[in-house]
Amino acid sequence: MKAFTSSSCTAGGLLAGIAALLIAPAAAADRQWQGIPGIERTGGGRLFVSWFSGGPREPDPHNMVLVTTSDDGGETFAEPEILAEPRDGARAFDPTLWIDPAGTLHLIYNRGNPSAQAHDVWTRLCREPDATPPDWTAEERLELAAPYAFRMNKPTVLRSGVWVLPVTHAAAPVSDWFAGDRQLQGVALSADEGKSWSLHGAIKAPPWALENMVIERKDGSLWMLIRTDGGELWESLAHDAGRTWTEGKPSGIKTPGSRFFIRRLSSGNLLLINHVGFAVTGKLGTARSHLTAQISADDGKTWSTGLLLDEREGVSYPDAIESPDGTIFAVYDRDRGGAGEILLARFTEADAAAGSDVTGKVRLRQVVSGLR
Repeated sequence: MKAFTSSSCTAGGLLAGIAALLIAPAAAADRQWQGIPGIERTGGGRLFVSWFSGGPREPDPHNMVLVTTSDDGGETFAEPEILAEPRDGARAFDPTLWIDPAGTLHLIYNRGNPSAQAHDVWTRLCREPDATPPDWTAEERLELAAPYAFRMNKPTVLRSGVWVLPVTHAAAPVSDWFAGDRQLQGVALSADEGKSWSLHGAIKAPPWALENMVIERKDGSLWMLIRTDGGELWESLAHDAGRTWTEGKPSGIKTPGSRFFIRRLSSGNLLLINHVGFAVTGKLGTARSHLTAQISADDGKTWSTGLLLDEREGVSYPDAIESPDGTIFAVYDRDRGGAGEILLARFTEADAAAGSDVTGKVRLRQVVSGLR
């Protein structure tokens, strides 16, 4: 496998050609497992999908971040390329794709090195994501003022213009892959479009509290939902633009202990992709199945029955975006160490609200990338 070398984000020409050569392709033969996807759509309609792989498992020191693109609305995807390799003993993992209000595409991901007690968040930018080929800046570390920090969900831009980045962090150095019950939930706030960040919030929740997401409610409050291993998502509120947060408590939204996705749609309603009706073992839900898209018209108080995207076990980690025509593109993974599928679902808010294909636009289980 060819090594990754950083490239600069330029307008194209000779430097763009050189940059394209310096981004390594990631053949399926080099990947023993893969999962944890993210998705974005550019103004020109190009889809970007990210995930991570490398080494025999996750976590592993050889984990790396991959990205692929589609220029035909998700009908076909290019061979994935490596955009963050393991470096100096630190794995690269949990990528998120996000386009900011100015149109710049952000690839945000984590690096972790337990032996060095180094766990932090990094980013690469592409200011012209519709260019051919897309051109990326060299990676930069986000200064989050915590000895242990990671994230994997999209930022939210408040009506005030402040950027809110969900962050799981710990107050002391960590010599393992995860901080365990020392993990706290908070946000990084930026009032200067990502040039600087300030860390706020130290919310405690049951074991495996991580992968939080934040919504700005219609009343201006911020609502944080938190993945836990306690059978339901936990929640916290902020009434001061994210600077202070209430004590965490159960939200009533059931979970098997897996990543979920929540986002406000252009209609003003909320989209939640979560496991609904999943198999339960003992007291807790454990089987990652029945991935379902639900709609709330009352800021999360109630939810539609939802559109079932995939009922199989081993489906998890959804991420989604909405296009200007109302199509929702959602990605998720299945059977990471077997089929290793990154899957795409297409539907609309109306389909998710009705719980069926009322528009004729629903398309499910399309394979973006697979290993078998």
